[in-house]
Amino acid sequence: MDNGASSYRRFLAGDDEGLYEIICEYRTGLILYLNSFVQNIHTAEELTEDTFAEIAIRCPKFSEKSTFKTWLYAVGRNITAKFLRKNTKLSIVPLELQEYIADEENLESKYIKGEQKRIVHKALHSLKSEYRQVLYLSYFEEFSNAEAALIMKKSKRQIEALLYNAKQALRSELERSGFEYEN
Repeated sequence: MDNGASSYRRFLAGDDEGLYEIICEYRTGLILYLNSFVQNIHTAEELTEDTFAEIAIRCPKFSEKSTFKTWLYAVGRNITAKFLRKNTKLSIVPLELQEYIADEENLESKYIKGEQKRIVHKALHSLKSEYRQVLYLSYFEEFSNAEAALIMKKSKRQIEALLYNAKQALRSELERSGFEYEN
């Protein structure tokens, strides 16, 4: 069984260590995923905190129809969607601003290793939101197409089409930036 699911069950039974384990295990990945929506690492960190607060306070039911990680990311996506609906008039601060780049690179350098992966990750930020999300879920978080479909509230077929188009857009962006593929 999924480690997150057993930790969550322990937390629901009264063991606060279970929640601590969930936060330690999923925090970084969830921040980077939510950042694909908001394009602001600080806001993504706050939304991640809101996600963990949601499961700590409201204790929503985990039905085990998917993996715990899939369920947690879906909770985070829903919280982010609510945030974006409430704050549609806010302008999104571009990541190119110096104060945000330092924080993001510090976080990402721990998570993304190697120069090629950093180049790919940087190119992801220039893609449209749906493309970033599907690529991030599939390749960085290694979700299956079915799990990504659950998180993004799309059909598996839509995810496959999105993934194909996202890879084409990413390839085009990488070629534009001079990225060379290994043989």
